[in-house]
Order: sequence, then structure tokens, then C-alpha cells
Amino acid sequence: MRGGQSLAEALESCLAEWSQRTGITVETWALPATDVPAHVSSGVMTTMREALSNVELHSRARTVSIAVTVGRGGLRMTISDDGRGFPASGVGRGIARMRAAFAEIGGSLSVNSVHGEGTTVTGAVPWRVRGE
Repeated sequence: MRGGQSLAEALESCLAEWSQRTGITVETWALPATDVPAHVSSGVMTTMREALSNVELHSRARTVSIAVTVGRGGLRMTISDDGRGFPASGVGRGIARMRAAFAEIGGSLSVNSVHGEGTTVTGAVPWRVRGE
């Protein structure tokens, strides 16, 4: 992150700048309270930027809800919008880039969209427990 920012600080500034620029409301439900490994933070930020770009370009959403939590089992990220959604056949390069970014950090990402109701992107990165 820039200048020693935590993941939570980087997300807050990214979300605030994006919301101000696009006029789309961001509801932040949770941000990580603990440090996250740099490579995981980088993957989360890459995915977040791509998801927000998709919302801005395609969704016609009024609100985006964000939650990023960290627990003993790993990191979980959810990005939901109230936009128009898209049919399952509408998966494009942006979703492929988000999946690749999460795969690179040992995680997985799913996208669930209901046409006319919005889209939810969910990513999870499990921590490797010592001794496994």
C-alpha cells in the first residue's frame, strides 16, 4: 500500500475517491482491523478497483456495499451493488481479471448476478494454518 497504509486505509481512500468521482454511494459494512500480508492487500485492491470499474461502466447502480473481514480462517471480501445485474452469459474480461487476481493470492472469487437486481462479488483467501 502507498506510504505504509494499512489495507483498511487504502480501501477507505479508494472508496471515497471513487464515490466522489462517480456519485455512487458506498456503504462500508466492515474493513479489516488487522494487518494483512502485502501480496493479499495488493490482490484485494486490484479486485476492488476492477469491481468498482464494472459497477461504474455497466451497472447503473445507486449504491455499492463493501465488506472486507479478516479472521483466523482468512480474508473475505464482498462487493454488492443495486444495479441492473447481467445474465450469466455476460461474464467478461473484468470478471476474469478479478478471478485471476484472487487466484494469484491463493483465493477464489465468485460472481452472482440477478438480472434487474444487482451483482455480488465474493472473494475468499484462506490462511494456511501451520502444521497442515
